Amino acid sequence: MAHWMFSCKGVSKRLSESMDCRLPLHQRLMIRMHLAMCRFCRRAYKQLLCLREIARNPRLQEAGMDASVSLSSEACERIKESLCSQDPPS
Repeated sequence: MAHWMFSCKGVSKRLSESMDCRLPLHQRLMIRMHLAMCRFCRRAYKQLLCLREIARNPRLQEAGMDASVSLSSEACERIKESLCSQDPPS
């Protein structure tokens, strides 16, 4: 792969970040290109989406999980803002 492509490790990190905030266009495009070529990262992305859906499902109590414990909407927003404003590690 060319040096400008994200590695699998970089893609997985950015996929996780993309669940919390919108990534810059060039990063989104590079991720899409990588996903088009890498079946392992596509699988990881599908798993992230599945986990996200499960976490948001209001029927968790029916599955025997305690969904009554949650963060306030203000706390969720503070966490999102903090994650989006962090500088990436060097």
